[in-house]
Amino acid sequence: MKKDNKDILEEINECLEIVKPYIKNDGGDLEIIKFEDGILYVKLLGACEGCYLADYTIKDGIESFLMEHIPEVKGVVTI
Repeated sequence: MKKDNKDILEEINECLEIVKPYIKNDGGDLEIIKFEDGILYVKLLGACEGCYLADYTIKDGIESFLMEHIPEVKGVVTI
């Protein structure tokens, strides 16, 4: 049975609850903007906004974690 976006977003939120404490510990946060065609669009907040390590946080941290746990996630893009 194919999952709809609502179910996938629930799974994404569950996974993000695992990684968000690490981001918040550094004074940052992230907000989900939308999930469309396998791509999760997020906005970085707080200390993450404009941080030179933000790309690493997204690609090597959040994106790889989500793709490992949720096959429907094909990538994460910051807006």
